[in-house]
Amino acid sequence: MGVVVGLLLGVGLACVWWSWWPRAGGVVGRSGGWAARVQDVLTQAEVTGVSPGGLVAASAAVGLVVAAASFLVVPVPAVTGCVAAFAAGAPWALVRGRARRRLARARELWPDVVDHLASGVRAGLALPEAVAQLGDRGPAELRAPFRAFAEDYRATGRFADSLDALKDRLADPVADRIVEALRLTRDVGGTDLGRLLRTLSSFLRDDLRTRGELEARQGWTVYAARLAVAAPWVVLGMLASRPEAISAYDSPAGAVLLVAGAVVTVVAYRLMVRVARLPDDPRVLR
Repeated sequence: MGVVVGLLLGVGLACVWWSWWPRAGGVVGRSGGWAARVQDVLTQAEVTGVSPGGLVAASAAVGLVVAAASFLVVPVPAVTGCVAAFAAGAPWALVRGRARRRLARARELWPDVVDHLASGVRAGLALPEAVAQLGDRGPAELRAPFRAFAEDYRATGRFADSLDALKDRLADPVADRIVEALRLTRDVGGTDLGRLLRTLSSFLRDDLRTRGELEARQGWTVYAARLAVAAPWVVLGMLASRPEAISAYDSPAGAVLLVAGAVVTVVAYRLMVRVARLPDDPRVLR
């Protein structure tokens, strides 16, 4: 335990030292790297004021706190390590789950957004005005980013830069497609924007209906995977209430068994979810 505590202390001091040095480039770029993907998830989950590095630090802090509390209750290093590892992954799981739910709600709203844009264009509004009016007349959950777009455009008059900022605030692959269609129309001109928007609205509604049917059929598989993952660890928690039972894991063989069980649990769960869950649309138009 002295070695483990020393390693954890060293990692904490290294993170503190690292936080004093600014990252090269300042802002997360558009290359689609790890930091950009995590930042997209944070934006989709409406978690403000937290950077990807901050999320990692928060996960490490949660793991350390839970490890200390677990060791006080069950003084078995192997059990403490497994509990701490799962606890460290909890912040990311919560953020990811909230992002998925918000994207699912937004997916139902994008056809209405496109219909509002088509109505504005058909009424003779300029393209920036049609986008800005979504801040007042669009779906309530998406009004804030479009209000910010209107403020950016009024302050700078740069439509392309305001669209880029809008894409960053939304961090949604559907929004990326809509924004790029608007940008292309603004740059090259054309009289078919209304038809394009109506076609896009019809496509989004068809995709939403198909995805809803598939998710309804496959949802039970995801819930079964979660139950299968939780069951062994619930049993371990029940065993922890009996010192003579949990002492069996306070040995090298017990530690190997717990680590192997944790690895198998994570791998099996990820495989089950990957097979059952529909793939998310990537942000190819970042």
